[in-house]
Amino acid sequence: MKVAIVGSGISACACAVRLREEGIGFTVFEKAAVPGGKLLTEKAGGFLVEAGPDSFLPEKPWTLDLIRKVGMEDELLCTQDEHKGTYIYSRGGLHRLPEGVMLMVPTMIMPLLRSSLISLGGKIRMGMELFLPAKRNETDESLAQFVTRRLGRECLEKIAEPLVAGIHTSNPDNMSVRAVFPRFLDMEKKYGSLIRGMVKSMRTARPLEQGGKKMTYFMSLKGGMQQLVDGSIAFFGPENMALSSEVREVKKGQEGYVLSIGSEKAAFDAVVLATPAYVTSRIIQDMAPSLSLQLSAIEWSSTATVSLAFRRQDISSSLPGFGFIVPRMEKRRINAATWSSIKWPLRAPADSILVRAFVGGGHDEDLVFGPDADLLRVVTEELGAIAGIHAAPTLSRVYRWVESMPRYTVGHVDRIRAMDEAAKAYPGLHLVGSSYRGIGIGDCVRSGFDAAEDIARSLSP
Repeated sequence: MKVAIVGSGISACACAVRLREEGIGFTVFEKAAVPGGKLLTEKAGGFLVEAGPDSFLPEKPWTLDLIRKVGMEDELLCTQDEHKGTYIYSRGGLHRLPEGVMLMVPTMIMPLLRSSLISLGGKIRMGMELFLPAKRNETDESLAQFVTRRLGRECLEKIAEPLVAGIHTSNPDNMSVRAVFPRFLDMEKKYGSLIRGMVKSMRTARPLEQGGKKMTYFMSLKGGMQQLVDGSIAFFGPENMALSSEVREVKKGQEGYVLSIGSEKAAFDAVVLATPAYVTSRIIQDMAPSLSLQLSAIEWSSTATVSLAFRRQDISSSLPGFGFIVPRMEKRRINAATWSSIKWPLRAPADSILVRAFVGGGHDEDLVFGPDADLLRVVTEELGAIAGIHAAPTLSRVYRWVESMPRYTVGHVDRIRAMDEAAKAYPGLHLVGSSYRGIGIGDCVRSGFDAAEDIARSLSP
């Protein structure tokens, strides 16, 4: 059995690790000279700078499973929770997200009542969620429709939209609640209320642990998230990876599939496409035109992360919590910022602060494509206006991620179901990654595991 894995992001790495465990031969093809996709960490001058994701959610267990498989449990890193807290920029100031608000759902009365973020009318409207009837039909709706229906417009604009935009880089007006937050639909259906459902969930939740060690809500690795890619490659063997090798086309062969790799062709029994849906669409266009067309319908966002370092002595303002998020209604030019060296240990020298800002995605996406100097100017101006940081940075890094985040628009679940049906005509072809069933690292790892296990099952007598 010979398997081709196209792409080298975390979905591909997870698939390769599982295939190695099963003793199945494979080659990972990556068109870039460096593997890992968006999991990229840079070390410079005592700083550890994340170009892409800086963490994963341990409540989705698949990332921890991968970490265990490649023997990296000792590298797990917790957030510095003595500083934790999320702040939202509103009406010219930073307001703490009330304690007990889980995503956008309030679970505690007094912190919400004391909050300066939401008006009295908005608080009453959120509380009325307890008494609203559940939706009777199961048609998909946008996140904006769902949150407005359950919790009110102010909750949408000041809490839900900035929280979700910071993670999914999508517009809540067309984001599918069924694809992104199926848990909320389950709560509404089962308990008749998100508040009741979330309170019940919190009461029955078990503390997250790894080998007896308590987890924080966000987790990372001491050497940054690229460490998981490096550890995976060390586990499955760098000899099984072909860098600077672009797969241009996949076609059916006599028994399996034939890949066009540069000017060469190679035959494989199974193919795992861990590429973005629009890349996968091009690769299989001649072989599977209908499936290719469906893949091309998935929309994408472009984003940029800008990391800046400052001397502690040069920052006179306080930097509360782990950072802040910005509602679209505030018409600022950044979406959020994280105090990276406050959120995490081991990210900056003791005399410095490392800050990471997020641009594009949900709004002002054109900023992503401007010159570095313009992007740095925008971010420094916004940090000054929002957080009172007026110092000159001692280090700066700009990372652009063009068409890097899929948008799960209304109808996404039905589109994926149709793709699954179309893909049945091509046994041995597997589509994995963030395009389909979750954008988080855990979801991507799971998709890679699932593909490897499907391949292993196909070999069973």
